[in-house]
Amino acid sequence: MGTITRRRPKRLRERRRVLYISDILDWADAFHRRHDRWPRNTDGPVDEAPELTWCAVDQALRKVGRGLPTRSGWSLAQLLAERRGVRNKKRLPHLTIKQILVWADAHRRRTGQWPNCWSGPIYDAPGETWIAVNQALRNGGRGMAGGSSLGQLLAVRRGVRNQTNIPRLTLKLVLVWVDAHFKRHGAWPTRASGSIPESPGDTWYALDAAFHQEYRGLVGYKSLAHFLAAKRGCRYRLGPPDLSIKQILEWARAHFERTGRWPNHISGPIPEAPGETWGGIHSALIDARRGLPKSTLYRVLRLVRDSGKPAHFLRGPVPQYRSAS
Repeated sequence: MGTITRRRPKRLRERRRVLYISDILDWADAFHRRHDRWPRNTDGPVDEAPELTWCAVDQALRKVGRGLPTRSGWSLAQLLAERRGVRNKKRLPHLTIKQILVWADAHRRRTGQWPNCWSGPIYDAPGETWIAVNQALRNGGRGMAGGSSLGQLLAVRRGVRNQTNIPRLTLKLVLVWVDAHFKRHGAWPTRASGSIPESPGDTWYALDAAFHQEYRGLVGYKSLAHFLAAKRGCRYRLGPPDLSIKQILEWARAHFERTGRWPNHISGPIPEAPGETWGGIHSALIDARRGLPKSTLYRVLRLVRDSGKPAHFLRGPVPQYRSAS
């Protein structure tokens, strides 16, 4: 007969530690003191109980094991939310329109501006952000029906300008704002002139962009400057008016009478022609632009200094440029 081998008894499984809610809360408090935040189920071993991990604690709470009280749907996050007031991102509190407006009014008093979805955290509601509120209003959830937004809510309840629904404009209305700006400042507005007092929320920069992109009803003009050139005769840098030799000579004589010297290409602005410079005229002559013949400022000024006969000096090769003084 063969030898009978006795099977060794199975090794008794080590009994798992019984958990208590009070112990878990004490471990969480100690974790918070060390790290200045509350534990999550991904934070590894529990320092006070190295044989446990926060994931195991979370699973025990979810599955009601290790002697924990029966409670369906519990988790580490839910336990800390109920017992320590920690914000649970999966079970955020409901919002109300009244509460959102209270936060918005407080934001306005504190900053001088109404909030938008990029205004960051809500000072009066730790853990809340304006972008989260906007998402709840837009997509629904947290007690919100959806289909709205923070901008629409403030537009309806507080009369705030909604940037996603900007009203159309008319060219006649823009001219009213332009004339009011000129009356206040003695100069025509540019895209860098800041806000428009007659239209809160609008800026001259935004108006210039509307001309460029042809929206809000502002069509037919390339920019604010182009519009002012057409309607108020302002100088338009991209389309300056034509010049004549006679005009240039008159400005040159005025310069000579004022300074005792003839101008050259570095003589700067021309007081008799706001927006014009002697360098710009010299460049226009060289390139034969703005209705001028191809020449130089020096050759044109010789008409005044020497014979005063334009035809003779505008023919032939362009001489080397010298100072006209």
